[in-house]
Amino acid sequence: MAYPTLTGYADPSLHARGLYIGGTWREGAGIPVMNPSTGDVLAEVPDAGIADAMQALDAAQAAAQGWRATPARQRSEILRRWFQLMTDHAEELATLISLENGKALPDARGEVAYAAEFFRWYAEEATRIPGEYRRTPSGSHNILVEHEPIGIALLITPWNFPAAMATRKIAPALAAGCTVVLKPASETPLTAYAMARLGEEAGVPPGVVNVLTTQQPAEVSNAMLADPRVRKLSFTGSTAVGRTLLAEAARRVVNCSMELGGNAPFIVLDDADLDAALDGAMVAKMRNAGEACTAANRFYVQAGIHDDFVQGLTARMAALRVGAGYDPATQCGPMITRRAIEKIDHLVSTAARQGARVTTGGTPLPGPGYFYPPTVLAHVPPGTAIAREEIFGPVAPVYRFETEDEAVRLANDTEYGLAAYLYTRDLQRALRVGKRLETGMLGINRGLMSDPAAPFGGVKQSGLGREGGVTGILEFMEPKYYAVEF
Repeated sequence: MAYPTLTGYADPSLHARGLYIGGTWREGAGIPVMNPSTGDVLAEVPDAGIADAMQALDAAQAAAQGWRATPARQRSEILRRWFQLMTDHAEELATLISLENGKALPDARGEVAYAAEFFRWYAEEATRIPGEYRRTPSGSHNILVEHEPIGIALLITPWNFPAAMATRKIAPALAAGCTVVLKPASETPLTAYAMARLGEEAGVPPGVVNVLTTQQPAEVSNAMLADPRVRKLSFTGSTAVGRTLLAEAARRVVNCSMELGGNAPFIVLDDADLDAALDGAMVAKMRNAGEACTAANRFYVQAGIHDDFVQGLTARMAALRVGAGYDPATQCGPMITRRAIEKIDHLVSTAARQGARVTTGGTPLPGPGYFYPPTVLAHVPPGTAIAREEIFGPVAPVYRFETEDEAVRLANDTEYGLAAYLYTRDLQRALRVGKRLETGMLGINRGLMSDPAAPFGGVKQSGLGREGGVTGILEFMEPKYYAVEF
């Protein structure tokens, strides 16, 4: 497959020209950005140090008062223009994502549309920030509550959704009146710089959005968290890194939102529509080739439908075309790095040695590029590592269960609680089981649950707070109470 023609925002070299601080581009290099479909270097981006991070905070501080005072309607219109620009350049952005992330073009197009929608949603929410006025029960005085911008926000995003994870944080922060410093993952920084260019074109004032890349994420992030000007941390990534950042943030009592790891169960009850469950399984498992925190990680299928489900899932997974992300025919792109392949292969091979049966896939594919085939494991022992660790790849382990109680027990037997999926024709049964599942989000007869209008987040070790929905903007605001006598 030949490389696509790279013009406009699809051109990696356009987004490798420097750090974006205070509305200016500061040239530099040092971080190679790889194409996981080929193993080739796409471009180099700057490697920021602590001094660069402090300059980004200086820029955010200089812009903070002006942006805070900007009328909500004006902030709204800028976000709406940003949405329109993303929509206008959607195919270029999808190509760029496919190049640096490896995801198949249909997934990349879906991400661009999803990412842009956060700007449209929060363009609307910017003008609807809630307040409160009421009399105290004792009648002694009046209660007036308003919400103010929390202050400068440090946004740290992962590589798997380089556009959506950025816009899901930038949009509510700007709508609330906050200025931000975005630190994207060094594996996929080009899309973040593309977002900055689009924001500049949309009319975002200098310093309101700053973007920096670094190969010293811990040192740079910790230095910013130690700065008293930073009042908010919004992080999406692994639970292990989230715990470390929470500890650092605690030193200065920085407000934190955390969207962390997942280990989503996909439960199929024996009265489910088999074809619908298989359709949902393919979406829940294979979106972004399984490299998603909401990906179905454990398939629990009731005994009466188990064998047919395994057979159907195996056929569908085996039929997927694996290839370069930018190839229009590709349905499953590469993994992000060779290290990711090694982790997936270790989980699969260990499960196979412990008794699981590989019904399709199960062996890494030759390069160039980092490819692992869609894989189904049947008869997986519940105690294997693959049942407890986030796979982050195109592997579907299937477990048989007999009763609802057993399904709930198995589904809840994890430290995570981000997402879960449940298939049954009986809505009353779905709600009964759903109430017992320890999860922040539940898809009922649906393999895709993410929506900018809905609160996204988990329980237990899957995070703190929510992104999206009407509550997402309040994560970047502080309530102020006035006791009023009149």
